Amino acid sequence: MTTRIHKSVLSLTLVTALLLSLFSSMAGAASAGAQAAPAPAKTKMQTYVEAMQPGWNLGNTLDATGADETSWGNPRVTEQLIKNIAAQGFKSIRIPVTWDQHIGAAPGYAIDKAYMDRVEEVVGWALEAKLYVMINVHHDSWLWVSHMEPKHDEVLARYNAAWTQIAERFKDHPNKLMFESINEPRFSEGGTTDEVKMTQMVEELNLSFHQIVRSSGGNNAVRPLVLPTVLTSPSKENTANLYKTITQLNDPNLIATVHYYGFWPFSVNIAGYTTFEKDTKNDIIQTFDSVYDTLVARGIPVIVGEFGLLGFDKHTGVIEQGEKLKFFEFLTYYLKQKKITTMLWDNGQHFNRKTYKWSDPELFNVLKAGLKTRSSTAESDLVYLKKGTSVKDTQVTLNLNGNKLNSLSVQGKQLKQGKDYKLNGGVLTLKANLLTKLTSSKKYGTNAVITAKFNQGADWSFKVIVYDKPQLKDAAGTTAAFTIPTVFNGNQLATMEAVYTTGGNAGPQDWTPFKEFGNTFAPAYDTGGIKLLPDFFKDVKDGEVALKFHFWNGDVLTYTITKKGTSVTGKTS
Repeated sequence: MTTRIHKSVLSLTLVTALLLSLFSSMAGAASAGAQAAPAPAKTKMQTYVEAMQPGWNLGNTLDATGADETSWGNPRVTEQLIKNIAAQGFKSIRIPVTWDQHIGAAPGYAIDKAYMDRVEEVVGWALEAKLYVMINVHHDSWLWVSHMEPKHDEVLARYNAAWTQIAERFKDHPNKLMFESINEPRFSEGGTTDEVKMTQMVEELNLSFHQIVRSSGGNNAVRPLVLPTVLTSPSKENTANLYKTITQLNDPNLIATVHYYGFWPFSVNIAGYTTFEKDTKNDIIQTFDSVYDTLVARGIPVIVGEFGLLGFDKHTGVIEQGEKLKFFEFLTYYLKQKKITTMLWDNGQHFNRKTYKWSDPELFNVLKAGLKTRSSTAESDLVYLKKGTSVKDTQVTLNLNGNKLNSLSVQGKQLKQGKDYKLNGGVLTLKANLLTKLTSSKKYGTNAVITAKFNQGADWSFKVIVYDKPQLKDAAGTTAAFTIPTVFNGNQLATMEAVYTTGGNAGPQDWTPFKEFGNTFAPAYDTGGIKLLPDFFKDVKDGEVALKFHFWNGDVLTYTITKKGTSVTGKTS
């Protein structure tokens, strides 16, 4: 995954998968999730892959499709950045590379020497930092490889020329450098959606890549090679097809790769999937039980070359913080059980490439802790107290995940059990006197953060929030720019429903009334408004649309908009 255009292309494919997984995930796989997988055969490549854990992606940089690596907004890669990634505890780095704009004309398809030198420089820094390194053919997959069906010979010749030159340049590099044949291979630009045809074309690319690299001499004779499925999908059918390809090659130095961005409705916050609930959890279980059984258990190691949430493409806040942390906590734990190595997709939104600081330290702490143990979470990280009402004891259910609560604190000051809180099994009660003291300012929004520490794993934070019912106001605008003036009063928006007053769901993805957060609507807390975005109105017919705004404290507000051409008006209900 990477850019907005890249992710949106993939998400269209995922809609079909959603409609299938939406029902299959409900079948329930909780019992499977409770058991650790049997250890796979300890082959040389399995040991290699496990030594790569954890991994990180240098996304939206050398894979950028503009004039140079800064064209998508990231700074030039420095040796200091690579050293800092290693210092964070990462053992491997995936360096996505897009070659398209640096490849010359047929028949030679010569790669620009300066660009090849730059890729080699970054690879060298990573190897010097003692990282395992993966390079690939990245956005070329949709830029030109996707035309393989109608332009078979031309695409294959260009692909083969690229790998011939890459293999030659890097053949004497140590085997901590691995090659990935292609990123998320797709063929929709050629008009192909047929699974059989796509599988055949991916196999042809993988086989050609393998032959070129293995015959190029030097360390390439035994270099670890990484092969993807169609779209790098983890589906059972696609992994089964890749298994056939790998066994056909009879090469002990091959690794399979898939990508994972979660259960689609949760991953983009659509269809009412605002929380990390059973369907989202079961999607992880079912997906990686299948990947394990099809590949890992049969001697083929697996790398999840990219993982994250699709909603991050819009903003990391598309998924509520606590729900996001629960997703990553369970995913990290489950993949550890399955002996599968993970590489975090980071296009600059997670690790700041200038300050070398994490934008979300809580997320990083959960990921880091997951390499050793499970972390404890809770049913929510939000404790809402309505302004003007008497404060009462508030109960929160903890998901201890086998751990013990050691302490609660606020700004480093430890709270007293019995006086400030009590714990009964997994039920935590925050006492009224504590909450009253913490909200004495009575200001809207987060008044305090209670930090829960456990005997192991990452901390969990509770935000103590003072709120009142939000207020919406009448508005006028256009389909290009429409904002509902909103007084949030400390509240946070969870999701939005949209239906025509005459009946039927309104807006895109009209199989559900709940719209996609960040794509069709978005809160603007700093300026006091809820924006209805142009992508929402593209699929809204003229007439009245009834909206429901769901907030995290449980409030639901109704609002009516009327669209006529490009003109939009809105009224409170």
